[in-house]
Amino acid sequence: MLIQPMFANAAVFAIKNATVEGQITVIVLLLLSLFSWTIILTKFRQLLIARAATKKFFDAYTATRDPLDIQRKSEEFDGAPAYQLYIRGADELVYHLKNNPVVVSGRSRPEGITLPPGAAGEHTDFLAKSNATKISVASFDAVRVTLEEAAGAEAMGLEKGMIVLSTAVAGGPFIGLLGTVWGVMSTFASIAENNSASLTTMAPGVAAALVATVTGLLVAIPAMFAYNFMVTTIRAITQELDGFATRYATQIEHVYVDNRPLAEEIRSANEALAGRIVEGLRV
Repeated sequence: MLIQPMFANAAVFAIKNATVEGQITVIVLLLLSLFSWTIILTKFRQLLIARAATKKFFDAYTATRDPLDIQRKSEEFDGAPAYQLYIRGADELVYHLKNNPVVVSGRSRPEGITLPPGAAGEHTDFLAKSNATKISVASFDAVRVTLEEAAGAEAMGLEKGMIVLSTAVAGGPFIGLLGTVWGVMSTFASIAENNSASLTTMAPGVAAALVATVTGLLVAIPAMFAYNFMVTTIRAITQELDGFATRYATQIEHVYVDNRPLAEEIRSANEALAGRIVEGLRV
């Protein structure tokens, strides 16, 4: 309890006896500290929300099989970087499914129908055509680029403002040291002018000069701990984001990309063309 009043009195005494340069240095450091604490509180809240929302989103995504299922259900996970990446990728995929579709034709047995052994050739009427809408490999490349851009944008959003903390960590002590050196220099210059080298003459100036260094350290130390914690957290979220982008792209490719061999694609295109010709002749 005694240390706090003593420290406060020493700080007030030093600031009162500081030179104009020293007072300017302290003011600059206080402004830097204000910006630093604003970033610390804002970023800490952002990262807490991002971690919680990302966990909920991953749980919901893991429970689905269709890469577009969450979008169809209109579920939202605000604050989750992975969800923002998912939405951008899903929107791009839906765009190509609507505007650049690839219809893959096939045959499937109607549900509930079982053919007797050896009778497949006699019951071909039970087989019905089924069409699946997919996208081409070129369209999938566009979706993949969108995912990469989204991952980069989310990573930049997480790192926004960190430059202020790094500046406080690296620059705070040096700004304080500059104020201290300047104050000591002014004190010795004053002593030389007055031809007095007593402790009473030197003490106020030296104390006022040292307060700049103390202020610089008080700015840098909290910023250093916050910066290290936040950089580690952001790195972990970014790695999760990159891993999810790869996983999401793989699932899209598995479900929605037309990966048939070239010969099969040509045959399918010829069948579609023949169908159009037949319909035209009937008309």
